Amino acid sequence: MKILYLAHRIPYPPNKGDKIRSFHEIRSLTKAHEVHLACLVDDPADMKYRKDLETLCQRVLAVPLGRTRSRIAGLVSLLSGGAASTGYFYSPALQRTLNRWISSETYDAAVCFSTPMAEYLFRAPAWNGGRRSIAGTPPRRVMDFCDVDSDKWRQYARESSFPGSLLFGIESRRLLRYEMRVNQAFDHSLFVSRPEADLFAELFPGARNVHAVSNGVDHAFFSPDFSGHVGSAKPAEPPEPKLHRPALLFTGAMDYHANVDGVAWFADEMLPAIRSRCPEAVLYIVGSRPGPKVRALGARPGIHVTGFVQDVRPFYAQADVCVIPLRLARGVQNKVLEAMSMARPVVATSRANQGIRAVPGEHLLVRDTAAGFQEAVLSLLEDRTAGEDLGRRARAFVCARHDWDRNMAGLEACLA
Repeated sequence: MKILYLAHRIPYPPNKGDKIRSFHEIRSLTKAHEVHLACLVDDPADMKYRKDLETLCQRVLAVPLGRTRSRIAGLVSLLSGGAASTGYFYSPALQRTLNRWISSETYDAAVCFSTPMAEYLFRAPAWNGGRRSIAGTPPRRVMDFCDVDSDKWRQYARESSFPGSLLFGIESRRLLRYEMRVNQAFDHSLFVSRPEADLFAELFPGARNVHAVSNGVDHAFFSPDFSGHVGSAKPAEPPEPKLHRPALLFTGAMDYHANVDGVAWFADEMLPAIRSRCPEAVLYIVGSRPGPKVRALGARPGIHVTGFVQDVRPFYAQADVCVIPLRLARGVQNKVLEAMSMARPVVATSRANQGIRAVPGEHLLVRDTAAGFQEAVLSLLEDRTAGEDLGRRARAFVCARHDWDRNMAGLEACLA
């Protein structure tokens, strides 16, 4: 099949949630199909990775997405009665090239990654003009919503003060209306977990062809023995400095609101009590683009903020406990899968575990209160044998349940 794949962020390097999932979808599809990729690039430093994607895809279009222009476009969309998200991720330059592709190529299917990318098909005259695939049927449309983004904005509205609560609430309602339109226009709608798929069906009882296609993890790459070039990702850079022990680890994009909220909650309400009983404990916050709030945490005793690192595995390997104290989590948390695949003991909230469905107490520890969370962390610091046993069971679980090749068969079935 000849497949058109649209992504709201360039799917390389696979170093954050949405890029990890989109990269593995593309990698899976290119094993049996010809893929033409059109994507946006919101970080100029990522433009150089187009060459990596050209080794997989027949065609790659990567269009810069200026943040200032996008914010203005998002605001205009909101003021015009639409969702800010669709305006933010809409690029006339990408649309023009895409229109030429669709006019000159015969595509069997289109896969859109993230809700706003549906807009490009809605605005493509050739796609909506009765075009047929090679088999003579209308090209199949598959939307990977990943998460129910409208509900994410509803959560933000609930947690924010005015005027953010008002704006986020409006975005939630309008984006849900758009998600409903996309579901009706596309042949299949994918979500990253069964809870996300069920939530969408609950919000939109008329939803059709809704499927759960879970994330996986590269078990060979995220392995307790990570030295050298193993698996599908790039080889490790020179080792990071040796961590102070015991080391607590939080990883993730540090300009993402849910990550900032979670790590700040841990630093404010849990770490002081942990350090009162274990003064040597150090929290490492590892991830790109830490904002002022996160950088300020790095000035506190016992907290180290690294910013972007080329390879996170040396941090996982030295972590005594991986902490995932997320209160606004959605879908499947890749940071949980990676830590478990590295056989590290994990303490997470039930929201962070919701899409993974690991068994609390068997594969990880789950706590939703500050007091419970800190006691779980301390229990693992004080009983290292229990932590190592938990980590071994965690790796066995993700190797069995979260395999990319097996899970991507769900996407392939929607295209068949």
